[in-house]
Amino acid sequence: MSAATTRSRTPDRLCAEAVDLARAAAEEAAAPGVVGEHAGLVSEGDRVVTHHFACKELGYRGWRWAVTVARASRAKIVTVDEAVLLPGPDALLAPEWVPWSERLRPGDMGPGDLLPTDAEDLRLEPGWTGEDEPPPNSAVSHEMADLVEAEDAEVTAGPPAELSIVPARGTISAVAEELGLRRTRVLSRYGLHIAADRWEEGFGPKSAMAQAAPASCESCGFLARIGGSLGQAFGVCANEFSPADGRVVSLAYGCGGHSEAAVMPKPPQPAPPVIDETRVDPFPLRPAPDSGSVPVTEDEASAELGHS
Repeated sequence: MSAATTRSRTPDRLCAEAVDLARAAAEEAAAPGVVGEHAGLVSEGDRVVTHHFACKELGYRGWRWAVTVARASRAKIVTVDEAVLLPGPDALLAPEWVPWSERLRPGDMGPGDLLPTDAEDLRLEPGWTGEDEPPPNSAVSHEMADLVEAEDAEVTAGPPAELSIVPARGTISAVAEELGLRRTRVLSRYGLHIAADRWEEGFGPKSAMAQAAPASCESCGFLARIGGSLGQAFGVCANEFSPADGRVVSLAYGCGGHSEAAVMPKPPQPAPPVIDETRVDPFPLRPAPDSGSVPVTEDEASAELGHS
């Protein structure tokens, strides 16, 4: 038979009546004046009862002092088992602790802050690989390194403190330094994918700006291309009036600042005036009288003047 079936649901009478004993134990464990009124009891088992008291401590809203009392079988003396401060159903609790590596968000880093990366960071992979100890017949073996260092010792000037720190001769890192592979680690495929997903979410084809754009960034003159594999899908916006200025944008992104979106049309040119010189239009010199007579034209007036 399990312990759950043997536990009594009815509180023990003597333990339930030991409210003063439980309060005294709570006041002994707490600071003076922070133990409030009795907030009920719970039967924990046969002859075991927990009394709850309100906590008036500042900053512990909803917390309760829980004092567990018990008595032995056939004994009439109730003793204190433990007294603890426990949160209630509506207690004010601190947020769940989260490691700093999971709390960090973009933009949290300030001047002088250092963000260490894990040695097993999935976003990075070795920039070059090789054994620490090259084979004896290798061009970077210790024998060849000794010869090179002996030659350098004859022409090197200045104290060691003024010389630059370079990888030791005869190591893979020295060869990598000579070939220009200065980065110990580079982006892995996983690092490239999550960066592409993050950039496309901010300035990608599914954004509201891109949906209303007249064309994509791929045909925009303000797009600055980037190298590497990411350059096949992303670039940098160089339009100061675009919301994506200085940001990495997807080639499928677009905005109203597209270089070819609205080419200014040329102002309309008025048509040249048309003058017909092959026809003479009569023009009356004075208005016609109110009697309704035909107005006198310029030719008729000249004729009248000649007769007179």
